[in-house]
Amino acid sequence: MGLTSLEKIVALQKNTSNIRNICILAHVDHGKTTLADCLIASSGIFSSRLAGKLRYMDSREDEQIRGITMKSSAISLHFTSDGSDYLINLIDSPGHVDFSSEVSTAVRLCDGAIVVVDAVEGVCPQTQAVLRQAWLENIHPVLIINKIDRLILELKLTPLEIYTHLQKILEQVNAVTGSLFTSKVLEERAEKDADSQASFDNTSGEQVYDWSAGLEETDDSHLYFSPDQGNVVFASAIDGWGFSVQQFAQLYSKKMGIKAEVLLKTLWGDFYLSAKAKKIMKGAQLKGKKPLFVQFVLENIWSLYEAVVIKRDKDKVEKMVSSLGLTIAARDFRHTDPKVLLSAICSQWLPLSHAVLTMVCSKLPSPLDISAERVEKLMCVGARRFDSLPDQTQDLKRAFMECKSDDSAPVIVFVSKMFAVDSKTLPQNKQRPLTQEEIAQRRELARQRHAEKFAASQGPDNPEQAATGNTAEAAASIGEIRKDLLSKQMETMSLKASTPEKEDKEHFVAFARVYSGVVRRGQRMFVLGPKYDPAVVLNKLPAGCSAADDLPSIPHMACCTLEDLYLLMGRELEQLQDVPSGNVLGIGGLEEFVLKSATLSTSPACPPFTPLNFEATPIVRVAVEPKHPSDMPKLVRGMKLLNQADPCAEVLIQDTGEHVLVTAGEVHLQRCLDDLRERFAKIEISASEPIIPFRETIIRPPKMDMVNEDMGKQHKVAVIHQVKGEQSKYCEGFQVDSDGLVTLTTSNKLATLGIRAMPLPEEVTWLLEDSSDLIRTMEQFNLNVKEGREALEINQRTLEAIQDLKQKLETHLQGRKWRGAVNHIWTFGPRRCGPNILLNRLEGYQRPSVWQCLDKHRSEVGVYRDFDNSIVSGFQLATLSGPMCEEPLMGVCFIVEKWDMKTPQHFAQTHHQDSVEEETTEDLQEQAEGEASNNYKGPPQGAHAQVSPHSNSTAGRYKRKDDIAVADCYGPFSGQLIAAMKDACRQAFRAKPQRLLAAMYTCEIMATAEVLGRVYGVLSKREGRVLQEAMKEGTGVFIIKAVLPVAESFGFADEIRKRTSGLASPQLVFSHWEVISSDPFWVPTTEEEYLHFGEKADSENQSRKYMNAVRRRKGLCVEEKIVEHAEKQRTLGKNK
Repeated sequence: MGLTSLEKIVALQKNTSNIRNICILAHVDHGKTTLADCLIASSGIFSSRLAGKLRYMDSREDEQIRGITMKSSAISLHFTSDGSDYLINLIDSPGHVDFSSEVSTAVRLCDGAIVVVDAVEGVCPQTQAVLRQAWLENIHPVLIINKIDRLILELKLTPLEIYTHLQKILEQVNAVTGSLFTSKVLEERAEKDADSQASFDNTSGEQVYDWSAGLEETDDSHLYFSPDQGNVVFASAIDGWGFSVQQFAQLYSKKMGIKAEVLLKTLWGDFYLSAKAKKIMKGAQLKGKKPLFVQFVLENIWSLYEAVVIKRDKDKVEKMVSSLGLTIAARDFRHTDPKVLLSAICSQWLPLSHAVLTMVCSKLPSPLDISAERVEKLMCVGARRFDSLPDQTQDLKRAFMECKSDDSAPVIVFVSKMFAVDSKTLPQNKQRPLTQEEIAQRRELARQRHAEKFAASQGPDNPEQAATGNTAEAAASIGEIRKDLLSKQMETMSLKASTPEKEDKEHFVAFARVYSGVVRRGQRMFVLGPKYDPAVVLNKLPAGCSAADDLPSIPHMACCTLEDLYLLMGRELEQLQDVPSGNVLGIGGLEEFVLKSATLSTSPACPPFTPLNFEATPIVRVAVEPKHPSDMPKLVRGMKLLNQADPCAEVLIQDTGEHVLVTAGEVHLQRCLDDLRERFAKIEISASEPIIPFRETIIRPPKMDMVNEDMGKQHKVAVIHQVKGEQSKYCEGFQVDSDGLVTLTTSNKLATLGIRAMPLPEEVTWLLEDSSDLIRTMEQFNLNVKEGREALEINQRTLEAIQDLKQKLETHLQGRKWRGAVNHIWTFGPRRCGPNILLNRLEGYQRPSVWQCLDKHRSEVGVYRDFDNSIVSGFQLATLSGPMCEEPLMGVCFIVEKWDMKTPQHFAQTHHQDSVEEETTEDLQEQAEGEASNNYKGPPQGAHAQVSPHSNSTAGRYKRKDDIAVADCYGPFSGQLIAAMKDACRQAFRAKPQRLLAAMYTCEIMATAEVLGRVYGVLSKREGRVLQEAMKEGTGVFIIKAVLPVAESFGFADEIRKRTSGLASPQLVFSHWEVISSDPFWVPTTEEEYLHFGEKADSENQSRKYMNAVRRRKGLCVEEKIVEHAEKQRTLGKNK
């Protein structure tokens, strides 16, 4: 634990106002872990000389080897500022884009963030991403500009140039913050404008809308980073120094007699010191004067580096040390590495930990300062609005805001991730130190043994053996001590015998934070899943119930016991008995109840928290199998544990039976495979080549052929007829018109479908892709209305977003072919929320609209036709796996133009004609029974009895037939209709020009001018395309932005590092889907194409190569010739 004891930290946890939950966010290699080392070393956990070299928070072996952080880990630090003791719960997070999900888990648990920016590289893509994540979670950031030593030693800038460079970096960071703030203000302004739209409509004359009005009224001064506000620290973490403007303002106010408040406002900015007037004046740039920041701050640091590192002037260094009043050890002066001396001077003069932690304590909020906006955002899942939550749930908002640690307060805990730990690192499995009593007991036993040996060596004839009484007492005491030790040894042996079983079991610890109440060890709590709805459950449970009561089973809710509570100390865990609100902690024993994240509460009224925002999309897939088939159960168990331990990894079992691992990138994939081999499964495994996702689409008929010649009408007609002739082979009852309308009849000849496929405009495809959550909400609402359940409550903001989506679709779907298309949308697919549309163009079928959630009056327009679900299901199946290589479709609109069905009576008659004879026999039997009863009971009653059974049986028969017709919605005919719809969609898709869509990475590479050519060579080799090349101002570094297919990205980072000798490293982020221009089924048809490509046209077609690779992997038929015109190879020169 270092200098701070566990008891001290436990005491600090109870003072909520002095707790700071912070995380360190930055781009990869900008110095997060080195900064964390400096902060940890200041608490005395390890020597400050090891800061930056030890990488204390990187506890994994592969993290130390690669030099990057791969997981978020927490540590608790004690800091004293202005006489107050603070508890800093520090979370170090990764900067690599593959592990951005770990950043999301860290940000959710914090109230503030330290954003670190490299002074040379400036704002990078991941810097923007982490700022956006902090903004979405409503946490307050502060800024550290790190690696200023590189500006002096590498770029060799003068103090004035350094000042200009730092100003530009601050402008870049503030520009990102400003864009986030502007978008938020404009959204709020649009909401207010929508509410007051009626008043605007009543006014006469033209109304000019001013978007800037909201921005001018809103105060945004507190959002931006500025040194004079105290939320910026300039630092060099590797050299151990850092400072804020306040430190120099206080220093110079004593020396110069100027007020510290004046210096604080003028040290950063366009101010200079006039020697004549002895005043601080404005306009340094216009008058060619040195700004105060250059004169008082940067020149001093620059001269220190020049004396210590560049010129190694010992005399000057000694003068500077004596003037600063520092005490430097003689060994540091004698050290051959000047960086050691520099670090010794700077860490005393401008200690980094003091500057950073002082800024954290003064500028970042405590758990008590949580905003109401953030609380409502956490409590409202999906489309729910806070007002629609039950009253008991809304009352919990006060518990969040007050953050009380009373026993009466409800306990609310959020688990952001589960992480696996080795059983040896758990506190209960560590060897505990001996107590003083045990040490004294063992000492006494050793002395007695020594006395026994000495007495035995003297022999029996020794005259001193007269004192037999003392010997007997000693023997008795020895016997008692031995019995105690033997019993303890037996206990330890039994514990050791039972530990192997426990050690084999993987232990998981929940990474969590307490938002309200006090968490105690052994406490019973509710585990709330993401689909838990308190509005439904509160009516089923008794009032005032708790998790300790015997309650009925409730979906998405379980009861658990908190077995262990841990204090997270980086690589170590310390056991706790209770944890008050506002603290970050680890919880043991939840692996059976929590998969990745969950909400824990003692109140069933608590809603589940909003799901985490993940920046990276898992897109890299591999199929995993054991080398020895007998190890398959171990692999299944290992993948289950991996799925729980990694917040971003996904584990799937495909229809083919393959176990598929889905990861965010190549580095993430390698880490998951290593964990699977060495930690979770502990077996030899083999992974397939990465499974690359593709999408299938159609395009408009191209106007140019493969040799850029105009395609004539004759050629087009020939191609359509050729396609028609080929497609007629696939199934019976299939017809295709010249304009692409496909007509298909079901196998029982009772239904005929007419389907046409059309490509959606590109803007519509991306709009649907981005709006999948809104579409899912609409479909859920429509499903509830259709099934007669209570309509889903949708908040106003979501309704406005749906209305905006509808308007954008109407804007993009213009033209004769798309007239009224938005109001005729049948459904979306695949999975009812994808980027494909099914349109209803049937005459006389007005089904309820998919936009009925926008209808305030809920007027029921249209009725669902029988077998409507079958058409939808067939469309979903068709869009889920396309005809090219069974990949999902994207950007395709299927139009239903014909749907003819025979009447239900005719269907029932044909379907049940075999049962007519049985029914007739039953009628005759009933009549015979009626006549027998007639003879027994008399004529009047018998006459009536003869008629009634016959009439009842006839009515029953017709009733049965109607029931059969209705029940067949789920019978064989519905299945035939689903299959027919699926086949019709596939054939309509094939009747159009087909293309593949490839997943694309956005690639950002920073490289020097010497290696630019090699970078371009690697990109062109891998089908990459350069979008932009720009030189970073003030440096010799170029920033190259390019797009690269995911299929070509494996090994790209390693190759580019090898080719450039490590001078360039790419950052890959999934960006979009892009159409591959080449036709996978293309064959030469015109004379020019035959001349250009040859009769076989066997030049490599990129689209065909990808398609065949996917088909081969899935076990589908691949049309390719392996050997053509085979004959024995003969070399004429040798065989004359």
